[in-house]
Amino acid sequence: MESPRDLSAALARMASEAGVWKPFAGGTDLMVLLEAGKLAHRRFLNILKLPELLGIQVAPQYVWLGASTTYTDVRRNELLAREFPLLSRAAAETGSIATQNRGTLGGNIANASPAADSPPALLVYDAELEIVSARGTRWAPYRGFWTGYKQIGLQGDELIRGIRLPRNENAVSWRHFYRKVGTRRAQAISKVCFAAAARVSDIGQIVDVRIALGSVAPTVFRATQTEAVLREGAALTPERVRAAQDVLAREVAPIDDIRSTARYRRRIAQNLLAEFCEVISSR
Repeated sequence: MESPRDLSAALARMASEAGVWKPFAGGTDLMVLLEAGKLAHRRFLNILKLPELLGIQVAPQYVWLGASTTYTDVRRNELLAREFPLLSRAAAETGSIATQNRGTLGGNIANASPAADSPPALLVYDAELEIVSARGTRWAPYRGFWTGYKQIGLQGDELIRGIRLPRNENAVSWRHFYRKVGTRRAQAISKVCFAAAARVSDIGQIVDVRIALGSVAPTVFRATQTEAVLREGAALTPERVRAAQDVLAREVAPIDDIRSTARYRRRIAQNLLAEFCEVISSR
């Protein structure tokens, strides 16, 4: 393991042997793999304390979060709690306090687990990723960044520097819903993770809606077909809710594993959608 002095040094090291050096920050998943004897990679760059990856910056159009922003940092930020409550809730639902103190947003993204807690919220908020290498900087929408199970659009010499969340001047008109279903109420990997938000007009009509799910497909994803059903028509009738549930059942692709069954995950996803619709309809 090496601890580069700054971001430039880290990127130069990665460029010299692309794919050989793997960056890590909090190391919460790394230590699990190490203890299980499943840590195949052996050459790591410790980037947790690099100043270029730290901090939360607020601008009129967006909020920028350094890749090494911890879940505790997110939980304690008042602006995030006010304007991006799904992300704050996800941070509070992630692991133990020790994990929240150590785990980072950038690491959660790069680890690419479909059961991660923060990615569904990031998808709902149209997050963008700042990706850097010795070759330069590029921005990529988080939506579409996943290319498959545990696979992301990151080259061997690149790392995530930050996450940008567009601010919304109509934030007060949005209704938010976040649920993580696990074996127990805390310190559990999700069986289903559901994050959603809807902007509702004064007469109760859905102006916009965004739904993202984790643990029900090879990647975290936006349920765009289900969103389209909810946007139809002026009223959110029981028939439309049932139609949206049917579409969601086809959009998800859950599996049977040690934590749950595909049938259970599909049914829970449909139930959570119904709960979200109740939030939308509430006055």
